[in-house]
Amino acid sequence: MDIQTASPAIEAALNKIASSMLIKKWVKASVQTEGLLTLRFVNRSEGKKLNNAFRKKDYATNVLTFPYELSKKNVVADIIFCLPVVQKEAKEQGKTLKAHLAHLIVHGCLHAQGYDHEHGKDAKKMEALEVRLLKELGFTNPYLVN
Repeated sequence: MDIQTASPAIEAALNKIASSMLIKKWVKASVQTEGLLTLRFVNRSEGKKLNNAFRKKDYATNVLTFPYELSKKNVVADIIFCLPVVQKEAKEQGKTLKAHLAHLIVHGCLHAQGYDHEHGKDAKKMEALEVRLLKELGFTNPYLVN
């Protein structure tokens, strides 16, 4: 697993939320196979460029997952987190940054493994798995309204 930051400012902000060891723990709890994951933490500008280029949406979003390989034994993906969006959402939702980031890391890792939430049945399955994994990591259900 590789953890990248787009700038020293993003790196400093990330280090205030969670250590690389803690982030790796969250990923390992979420990924059931071997593989190569790159987690990249970016600013709003890079997040917007990527979201526009790959999803044709002209805004920065919290997490983008780019799966390249998925089999029963292996997963390869890049997962992009726009840290300013994550920070804004946590504040708006009344969540700690750590809890929100843990949720988005679990969420991105599940996408890398083929989970999706575009349709009701798939969304329920993915959300239930997120809730279970986060509970095992010591976090509350992220879908409960505070």
